[in-house]
Amino acid sequence: MRRQFLRLIEGRPRQQVRSALNFVDGESTKIISWNLLRRTGATVHDVVALIETEQPDILLMQEATDEIDMLPDIMGGYYARAPLPGRIHGVACWSSKPFARPPRACTIPSGAVVKRHAQIIDYGPFSLANVHLSHGQMLNRRQLRRIAALMPPPCAILGDFNLLGPTLVPGFHDVGPKAPTHKMVDLLPIRIDRCLVDGMTCLNARVLPVFASDHRPIAVRLKPLISALAKASHR
Repeated sequence: MRRQFLRLIEGRPRQQVRSALNFVDGESTKIISWNLLRRTGATVHDVVALIETEQPDILLMQEATDEIDMLPDIMGGYYARAPLPGRIHGVACWSSKPFARPPRACTIPSGAVVKRHAQIIDYGPFSLANVHLSHGQMLNRRQLRRIAALMPPPCAILGDFNLLGPTLVPGFHDVGPKAPTHKMVDLLPIRIDRCLVDGMTCLNARVLPVFASDHRPIAVRLKPLISALAKASHR
């Protein structure tokens, strides 16, 4: 199997080949996604506590303010934040390892009030989209389809989807934890923090304990599929 995979990825840059083989040989990536609830929720010290407790490889954040920009000074690692237009908060990501390319903000269909974008992260063997979608149930599905169209496998979309029921994104599978992550109007438990994957497998998924924010963080352990890595090598 290893020899066959080496033939499939022949011609890729050496560094990318080594990275892909590491994942094929058993390495997985622990990713946490958490809506921080801007200024009244989780502080940078709460984020630090989460990283120290859970030891994620990647932390994706929504409603992150400029206070969270102190995170790499405290924890080290690699960090990027993309504020939403006209807002004090936005999506942000932290990683214990370097990004393959600087994370970028991608404009998605938006409502009349809040302009939205997704944070696209190239992590080498796979890519991620960090999202905070609109509340409209038709609009947030349009936003998901737009993001999915930009991301060849292996890839994952994580974040606050603000979405109830099936996501209806062809080719993607909902592998996030099934437990509620938020209480609508502080009463009704709902699952709106999600993880969709294409060309990846989820080895573990769970909802983390509530603290500091009105959203519970979700944690997943993902690994690219060999078939998706081979397909990516020919792009």
